[in-house]
Amino acid sequence: MTRSLTEWIGATPDTAIPARVRVRVFERFGGICQETGRKIAAGEAWDCDHTIALINGGEHREGNLRPVLRAAHRAKTKDDVAQKAKTARVRKKHLGLAKAKCPLPGSKASRWKRKISGETVRRDE
Repeated sequence: MTRSLTEWIGATPDTAIPARVRVRVFERFGGICQETGRKIAAGEAWDCDHTIALINGGEHREGNLRPVLRAAHRAKTKDDVAQKAKTARVRKKHLGLAKAKCPLPGSKASRWKRKISGETVRRDE
């Protein structure tokens, strides 16, 4: 009869994943990289990747970890950060917090204004 293990949960998002948990994650997936689908060879660099990234609302726990080769992990992390940035930009825009990159000429957000006489001057003058 085998003893059941409780799932490891990190105290904070910065908590290092213990070696015993890395071994369990590796064995649960049969040593196969979950991004490339190939077997991780002995001595090859691999990381425990969060299936749902921490920055996108994932939890720092054993059930959210999977083995991924180092190069594939870096590519996935880059995609996760890009997804988070896109979500933040859209959210800011919907809340009215984002400023236009190039405001309409003559609007209060532009540096130029047109006087009643028709003369165009900088607003800071």
